[in-house]
Amino acid sequence: MSISRYTYLCRFDVLEEGVPQRFEAEGVPVSLVLTGDEVFAIHDVCSHSAVSLSEGEVEGCTVECWLHGSRFDLRSGKPLDPPATQPVPVYPVRVEDGSVYVEVVPRGGR
Repeated sequence: MSISRYTYLCRFDVLEEGVPQRFEAEGVPVSLVLTGDEVFAIHDVCSHSAVSLSEGEVEGCTVECWLHGSRFDLRSGKPLDPPATQPVPVYPVRVEDGSVYVEVVPRGGR
């Protein structure tokens, strides 16, 4: 599997189930979230209030912004609750040889 467009972020074993963690990939703030056996990467800035989503709570495949309570779908970046109305980018993730890589070209969001 080619990972040439992907940026290394961390070892897989540093991720904790349901605990978002902030990283930077090529200057882009990214929040990684492990849910079950899947790793999601979402832009780490709320589209409503410009605060870090990695400081929010995870439930299932959503992350909640700690400031105003907007929830975002980790798969699509779409807001599920107001006050946020704009999606945030989500990024493709690859786990290879125990390492997590992210491609900072968004799959969705703005």
